[in-house]
Amino acid sequence: MKTIPGGVCAAKGFQAAGVRCGIRKNSTKEDLSLILSACEADAAAVYTTNLVKGAPLYVTKEHLKNGKARAVICNSGNANTCCGNGVAVAEEMCEAAARVCGIDPADVIVASTGVIGQPLDPTPIRAALPALYASLGADETASLNAAHGIMTTDTRVKSVAVEFSVGSRVCRIGGIAKGSGMIHPNMATMLVFLTTDCAIDAGLLEKALKTDVRNTFNMTSVDGDTSTNDMCCILANGLAGNEKITREGADFEAFMKALNTVTMHLCRCIAGDGEGATKLLECRVTGAATLEAARKIAKSVICSSLVKAAMFGADANWGRVMCAAGYAGVPAGLDKADVAFSSPAGTVLVCQNGFHHAFSEEEAKAILSEKEIDILLTLRDGAFSASAWGCDLTYDYVKINGDYRT
Repeated sequence: MKTIPGGVCAAKGFQAAGVRCGIRKNSTKEDLSLILSACEADAAAVYTTNLVKGAPLYVTKEHLKNGKARAVICNSGNANTCCGNGVAVAEEMCEAAARVCGIDPADVIVASTGVIGQPLDPTPIRAALPALYASLGADETASLNAAHGIMTTDTRVKSVAVEFSVGSRVCRIGGIAKGSGMIHPNMATMLVFLTTDCAIDAGLLEKALKTDVRNTFNMTSVDGDTSTNDMCCILANGLAGNEKITREGADFEAFMKALNTVTMHLCRCIAGDGEGATKLLECRVTGAATLEAARKIAKSVICSSLVKAAMFGADANWGRVMCAAGYAGVPAGLDKADVAFSSPAGTVLVCQNGFHHAFSEEEAKAILSEKEIDILLTLRDGAFSASAWGCDLTYDYVKINGDYRT
């Protein structure tokens, strides 16, 4: 398996585009994106667990009941959530996209991201769709244009693709994502669109996606807020020509490994690009009694505002790590736990067997001043481990969200 260029266009038969249609006032950035498969694709998705859901999610769920799709249409700048006519607008977006693409509206996945509670006028979307369709491309630039079109407060695009083998055939899987704030999913993601030319049964595709997100996007948090519009979908058009994966085994494992490589990369990109963030944080818990315990403790640490603030200030306040682990809600022998901080500048042990371990504050500060920091929590309860990803908490997070709507 190797990383390749192309993003969502790396897989055979996929095109993408992104244009500015004018949803955002006083903005010149792209705000409308389209992904199109050359043929019908098996499809699956996972969604936010927030009880308040964006209208596009209801429409997409209905469209994916048959496990098939051909296109994705997504706008940024407006979430189309908590609006009286939201479902009608989402359906209209699908119908308009289907017309220009020459496909069935039921084969369109629809997504929106942006301000909640603001009516979405579909007029500029309808008007821009012919130009959006005309600008479809099948290269890295086209994928990046689509990635730009789904961004809100993101500061950089999130795109990746890999090549892998299934039997004697070379397959590809790629993805783009948006995510910067309101990121604290549970069996969902932010907005992530994945494409693959691997032939795989829709039921196994759904199983692969749901299994993967438990260890990737579900372990990512920027600010503790679960968005109303979180969604991750994957389209598999089978154009790689491999024998279709219809059961678990070596081929399914190869697909799972490639999928995880893509989602892990996007996961880290999203965490590192949190609103106002200056550092990517990873909490690695080892030696837990159960996998669930490891996950909950890692997520508890990465979600702690006090831990995040300490990392921003390069303060080796390991007590905040222990505190967050202690309220994770799972039994753990924290009286025997070790805590260390690690980065490209080195590793420093700050807590051993639940007690303070003498360390150099200067060394610790240098380690915590790097852009990527690992928080290492070692338990002695068992053999299970898990990682969670997040970012530091900065002054700019408050500034960004203090006037987000205006």
